[in-house]
Amino acid sequence: MGVLRCDHPDIEEFIAEKANPSEFRHFNVSVMVSDAFMHAVEKDTEWPLVFEGRVYRQVRARELWHKIIDSAYHYAEPGVLFGDTINRMNNLWYREQISATNPCGEIPLPPYGACNLGAVNLTQFVSAPFTSQAALKWAELEEVVRIATRFQDNVIDISNYPLPVQREQAQGTRRIGLGLTGLADVLVMLGIRYGSAESIAFSRDIMKRIAEVTWHTSIELAQEKGVFPFFHVDYLRGEFVKTLDESIQHALAQYGVRNSHHNTIAPTGTISLLANNISNGIEPIFKPEYDRHVRLAEGMRTFRVKDYALQLWREQHAGMPPAWVDTDTLMPEAHLQIQGAMQPYIDNAISKTINIPVDFPFDKLMDVYTQAYALGLKGCTVFRPNPVTGSVLEAGSKEEAPPVDHCCPYEE
Repeated sequence: MGVLRCDHPDIEEFIAEKANPSEFRHFNVSVMVSDAFMHAVEKDTEWPLVFEGRVYRQVRARELWHKIIDSAYHYAEPGVLFGDTINRMNNLWYREQISATNPCGEIPLPPYGACNLGAVNLTQFVSAPFTSQAALKWAELEEVVRIATRFQDNVIDISNYPLPVQREQAQGTRRIGLGLTGLADVLVMLGIRYGSAESIAFSRDIMKRIAEVTWHTSIELAQEKGVFPFFHVDYLRGEFVKTLDESIQHALAQYGVRNSHHNTIAPTGTISLLANNISNGIEPIFKPEYDRHVRLAEGMRTFRVKDYALQLWREQHAGMPPAWVDTDTLMPEAHLQIQGAMQPYIDNAISKTINIPVDFPFDKLMDVYTQAYALGLKGCTVFRPNPVTGSVLEAGSKEEAPPVDHCCPYEE
């Protein structure tokens, strides 16, 4: 991810780059904003642009904020990272100052840090889907989370790293990011509408359960193999660690922990396709059926794909599932509430895109970002269709396309 501080002298030029169709086309960018900047926006005060201790000029904080959001409105970038929230809640607060993230924003990283991502496919843990007896198989889910935690810890040791300093960082922190995918499909299978109070409570519960199992497994690994090399007693004083269940905090004080960080929500776009096009990450279902544009060696190719939950429903039913909801019918507040419910249990970050329609009012978009900040989120990204950035996903035409299980068959 290309990240620039909100007080950098080049910040206005950086924000404007996405308006140029030939610049940064395959390069995600975000602005790292601080608490001080958000307060300056609220009060509409002057904001200094500084580099190496020298103030180059002053700008109006609210005008700069307007430019950031205007670019996001018209070109889908830059995203916004809330830097002080990221650093305040960083488990390695005693030795790191985070200034950037991995390409999609779900893992804040120090210089030369490496992300180690995994996601549990929630759709495989639903019994009796679409019935009044539909339920999540919690015990099976927890067992898979234990295995995945150990798996990702092993990945750290067997991976190849381009630079020795990257190996040092990865093996020194033993950072992992275990998350989930298929949330929206699972909600439909359980008869819960995405964005409802019940869906928010369910999202909170499932992330809490996954996080607690991950932490307990990492503590078990510390007893078996030792704590991560950069562990220090100050770890126990971290703001995030202090929010953990008392049983976890007690075990941490007694045994330490194998991994510095544990959970995240990644976009999981590609791996969700390989799971027969389940809904990705914690995103709502995009459309019942849509076209996906894939860049192949011979050029772009378009595939028609259908959502996994809908395919499962159509095996025995006509029409749409009762709890069906997709991006067309969701307001940004629903996205934010789901993300906000899960963030307290995630020590890395969440990659989440809020899809908004073309006619969404600009003034309301400004409110989306301030709500994200108030909820304690570590980042916020929106996507409004526009001709410059185009779209990987588009609502499909009525014409039939060649049937495929998903858009990326293994042979391709």
